[in-house]
Amino acid sequence: MDFETGMENLTSACEDDCDCSPDPAQLADFKRAIRAIGGKWKLEILSALMNGAVRFGVLRRSIGGITQHMLTTQLRELEQDGLVSRTAFAEKPLRVEYELTDAAYGLLPAFKEILSWSRLYGDARLAVSLEA
Repeated sequence: MDFETGMENLTSACEDDCDCSPDPAQLADFKRAIRAIGGKWKLEILSALMNGAVRFGVLRRSIGGITQHMLTTQLRELEQDGLVSRTAFAEKPLRVEYELTDAAYGLLPAFKEILSWSRLYGDARLAVSLEA
């Protein structure tokens, strides 16, 4: 089964004066974005926070298999990258909540596109394996 990617006409042999190397600034921006959301747990954390602020313990229980140390580390990185905000309430015992920032909510369209792509790719892959 042949699939069209829409890139068939974009691939041509390079000419001698062609510079096919990627734009370094664009590549750096892309790498920074991937680092901000990359990792084993970050997408699960972001997904768990999509419905609003969550306390640390609730967040940890909602993500099966993550250790307290790893959750803390990943939350700190997400906070440094401006995707998660941490609010500590002056109560006894101390209450800490995490929520997505506006920047993280700005990723929703990209996440929806990735999900659509995943569904399409998964369906295509399944169809190919059924034909074999």
